Amino acid sequence: MQASNISHIGICVRDMEKSLAFYRDALGMRVLGDRPTDPAEGGRYDNYKHRRTTRRWVSLAYGEGTSPTLTLTSHPGERPDGQPILLDQVGITHFSFTVPDVQALAKDLVAKGVQLAGTMESFRNSRGQIRSIYVRDPDGILVQFNSPGAGA
Repeated sequence: MQASNISHIGICVRDMEKSLAFYRDALGMRVLGDRPTDPAEGGRYDNYKHRRTTRRWVSLAYGEGTSPTLTLTSHPGERPDGQPILLDQVGITHFSFTVPDVQALAKDLVAKGVQLAGTMESFRNSRGQIRSIYVRDPDGILVQFNSPGAGA
């Protein structure tokens, strides 16, 4: 097998409109597609905790033809289970975007009412630079932003 890149990151959300307000409106992602899909499509029932009858799929990206895309799914009229995990738990703990100036982004996000997942001071490295920040989406999933060369 030879894979060229990650095609998408999929997350299940409790409230699609709140999630779109965060990813689209606050973070500036573009909606590439938004449609109902069949939860049973492609044998997906084997990958659900509960049998679902509805599924809404929304694909977002920072531009046409960019990858990975972010796929949000919800199950209208059906509540999802679970809580987001933390950085020291097994599973996907967060995803990250590279931005040219993470400190400027942090100020912009705070001005938009997005709460940082820590104080600005807690994001400073030993040289006093802010090269990486975390925020939580409406479901509490950690989203990281870092500047080029900042590492994970």
